[in-house]
Amino acid sequence: MSDTTTFNLLDHLTDKMDWESIYCSEMPRVYNFFLYRTGERALAEDLTASTFERAWQRRFLYSLRRAAPSAWLFGIARNVWREHLRQHRRPASEFLDDSIPSPQNIEQDGQEREERQRLVELLRTLPEREAELIALKYGAGLTNREIARTTGLSESNVGTVLYRTIHWLKQKLEADDGR
Repeated sequence: MSDTTTFNLLDHLTDKMDWESIYCSEMPRVYNFFLYRTGERALAEDLTASTFERAWQRRFLYSLRRAAPSAWLFGIARNVWREHLRQHRRPASEFLDDSIPSPQNIEQDGQEREERQRLVELLRTLPEREAELIALKYGAGLTNREIARTTGLSESNVGTVLYRTIHWLKQKLEADDGR
């Protein structure tokens, strides 16, 4: 089979892709990516909806030979995030769990809330690239390979940056525990 025939076949498959399945499998990952970036559930939902709306409008531009559906979708999500930042130019709000702790676990819940708040504060201090990689890895649940395809970084670079960032975060959190 020639390359031209293969590319034509891939383009034909794009027309036949099950977009509903892609939505069902990728929507929670895109939502979590935005939740990690914003800390606000409602805003994460809005940005997720914008991402899928844009993907649907541009589905005819998608090509399997260029990227996997998840990489293409997260490329769109990254652009939606950047546009949001340009339009609003404000820091993400703090994420606090709205649940009320049980009386038996008030101390433990309070400590977990403080730890979570400190982590949010530390994540806000990260440079954009590191914050984005953390959100893609732990918010969206992407593998290093998927992150590399999405960001254009090498897979080993993604792994190295994530390792160093996690190491730095752990050091800061441990130093805070020693206060």
